Amino acid sequence: MIFIKNHKEQSLFDPWDFLGSKRRRLLDDSWAGLFRDYILPILPVNKIAPYFNNGFGRPTKELHTVLGIMILQQAQDLTDEETISQLAFNIQWHYALNIPEESDAIKYICPKTLFNMKKIIIENNLDNILFDKTTGVLAKVFNVDCSKQRIDSVHIKSNMKKLGRIGIFNQSICKFLTNLKRHHKEDFDSLPEEIIEKYLPPKKKKGCFSQVKPSESEKTLKIVSSDLYYLVERFKDRENICSMLSYKVLGRVLNEQCVPPELGEDSKKISIKPPKDIPSSSLQNPSDPDAAYSGHKGQGYQVQVMETFCDDEDENVRKKTLNLITCIETEPACNSDADALLPAIKSVKKRDLLPEKIVADTLYGGDKNVTEAKKEGVQLIAPTPGASEKTSVLLADFEFSENGQVCRCPNNQEPEFVKQNKNGNHSAAFNSSVCANCPFVAECPIKKGKKYNYLRYSNKSVRVSKRRAEEKTEEFKDNYRWRAGVEATMSEYDSRTGVKQLRVRGHRNIRYCAKLKAIGVNIFRATAVRKARKKGKSLFTNLLFSYFRLYFYFKDQIRTDWDDFKFLSHNYTDDYKFYIRKAA
Repeated sequence: MIFIKNHKEQSLFDPWDFLGSKRRRLLDDSWAGLFRDYILPILPVNKIAPYFNNGFGRPTKELHTVLGIMILQQAQDLTDEETISQLAFNIQWHYALNIPEESDAIKYICPKTLFNMKKIIIENNLDNILFDKTTGVLAKVFNVDCSKQRIDSVHIKSNMKKLGRIGIFNQSICKFLTNLKRHHKEDFDSLPEEIIEKYLPPKKKKGCFSQVKPSESEKTLKIVSSDLYYLVERFKDRENICSMLSYKVLGRVLNEQCVPPELGEDSKKISIKPPKDIPSSSLQNPSDPDAAYSGHKGQGYQVQVMETFCDDEDENVRKKTLNLITCIETEPACNSDADALLPAIKSVKKRDLLPEKIVADTLYGGDKNVTEAKKEGVQLIAPTPGASEKTSVLLADFEFSENGQVCRCPNNQEPEFVKQNKNGNHSAAFNSSVCANCPFVAECPIKKGKKYNYLRYSNKSVRVSKRRAEEKTEEFKDNYRWRAGVEATMSEYDSRTGVKQLRVRGHRNIRYCAKLKAIGVNIFRATAVRKARKKGKSLFTNLLFSYFRLYFYFKDQIRTDWDDFKFLSHNYTDDYKFYIRKAA
């Protein structure tokens, strides 16, 4: 049976009166109060309810509570055992989840229920809905200005061991043989004893690949590759075995790491590919087939993070402005940042969080990204990748017409004619005698031809040259300097939630953790912003009431010297105005 509590309803009597005013105020000002007020009521319980029967079976845990637990577990980087303990005894969790009742049915969740709920969320992509819902409500409540955003990526690792090539072969074969023994015992028994003893040794005996000398690594690689090729060929015609995930892993390792022998040749003649020929998307560990390799950061995944930012010079204004993470996308580590910008723009556009400007580093600043972002109404502020022009006279120094043709050179000379080929490339012909007497001839991109001097260029090269010229301006430098703030976000993302080293494997599990941990960062940031805004308001209110209290106190004193009162009142009013200006 489904158990859902309406957290938007107000109780006739406040169930949290037992806390006292001071502890209640601490809870209201903490993340728990913000979670209870804004996040808990909008959790999408209607998306998880269809997976339970409404009129049969034991009642579920309250579904708002369950979804809240999932967010808080990832936000605080807790294990399942620690999560159960926090739900049972932590009053901040009780307040955040709005459960003042004292009963095991409300404040206890077993590990099996926690596992099942997490599985439902991951398999049905409900983590995306959770992130979108919470981001939308925080953007609305805190009036977040989404016109300026910045993007960057962070490398994260799943819970897998770093393996060399021998380890990848060995683990893949071990995993396949273990599953074959479990599901197809007769086929397993038909294998040579030599292979079984080599890869599945007795528990008390170490495997033959546990300590391989560096000098013997090449020889060992040939042995394990031959065994792997033998197993792939032996069962390639068995559909029930070919459908096994562990068999597919064998085939993947064979294709990525080896060059199989030609038809009819001995399986021992299989050759190993050199490391440079192995793609970065190759299998890194059979335990996590989705992970890939980055030459810069190593094995694992990467998360694209986009957030809003405030570019006001006043630090007090920035403290009262919420920098909201608006987009989180998880991908293998081998993917390029250049391919991540446009999907991120489309993601925020669907949720009405589209920015006017995006600040990013060089990897995102390709000409294609700038052009496509402009079509979406977004200005991309990023350095241009690639080598700069070798001449001091740039292509941007020439004058161009609206259709992309050269009108004048930097020496104010017009071309004789301009041609355009089928590929859209342009060729402008200049008078050779005029160019010979030009003061810029040594540093000009115009090259000498038979009849004319030619300037050959494409529309892309013109755009890139203009961007490089713009990057030297003070306006660009002033806009781009705000990109550095995203590094603080990555540090906070890891230090608060432990996102760089996760306890799970697989792309879907990694995505689930990354999304919910980003929700946690947004909640913690929103709590700090709400405190900063309340501090200014409370200072204003306290000064106002203190002033009028003092005023009426002196007024009620019949024997008070009114000259003294005016003097004190005038001084207090000056102090009051000073603090009001400071608070504003």
